[in-house]
Amino acid sequence: MLYRIARPLLFSLPPERAHHLAFGGLRLLASLPFGKAILSSLYAAPRDPAMRIEALGLSFPTPVGLAAGFDKDAVGFEALLALGFGFVEVGTLTGDAQPGNPQPRMFRLPDDRALVNRLGFNNGGAAGALPRLRARERERGIVGVNVGKTKTVPEDAAIDDYVKSTRLLAPYADYLVVNVSSPNTPGLRNLQSVEKLAPLLTAVARAIDESTESIGRPPPLLVKIAPDLADEDVLAVADLALSLKLAGIVATNTTIARE
Repeated sequence: MLYRIARPLLFSLPPERAHHLAFGGLRLLASLPFGKAILSSLYAAPRDPAMRIEALGLSFPTPVGLAAGFDKDAVGFEALLALGFGFVEVGTLTGDAQPGNPQPRMFRLPDDRALVNRLGFNNGGAAGALPRLRARERERGIVGVNVGKTKTVPEDAAIDDYVKSTRLLAPYADYLVVNVSSPNTPGLRNLQSVEKLAPLLTAVARAIDESTESIGRPPPLLVKIAPDLADEDVLAVADLALSLKLAGIVATNTTIARE
């Protein structure tokens, strides 16, 4: 009912502004005394043991989670968990802060109940999100961290850029995802080729081990791929994931196809 009331107002605004307004309101409510409890009582479904999923060495209370791209800067994951999501994946976070692509960069398709986005990894950078992730209470829910390449970093320096974010954030992530599949960062999808992906994932895995050695709790590592890969490339990435003993594959990012 609340959405029916708010929808005309939100749809009168540009999509990105509506997102920030709605998300800001949610975070404000969650910050109030008993705010998270109120959200849970209003929206969270009762927890049924039959819904619990054991995966990646983690126990998910429900299989329904929120993918990266909504809470890009790790500012509202506790509010989102209070809504009943089984996990929240924050990011994509890059080595350096960046504004993303020029606006407008999000467009509604009301007939399809869908959005087209060209956001381009707008975020405050890994260092900006670090204090919020470091301060989180792990028992409140599962939070994954999604890392990507800074737009201004050349392809031949991409590994160092991913490692920079990984070293900062891996100790505070329940799982970590290497995003090489956004269509909105020029050249990023080139990193999905096995020849470039193998050294990247190897370096990130090493950075996870080194940055979490003192706490003994390395997060599972996954790679996020595009839906537009050819079948043979999907198989090659799957073989690579097995050979590197990745925890899994996030399938998939957004498509560039319009049919």
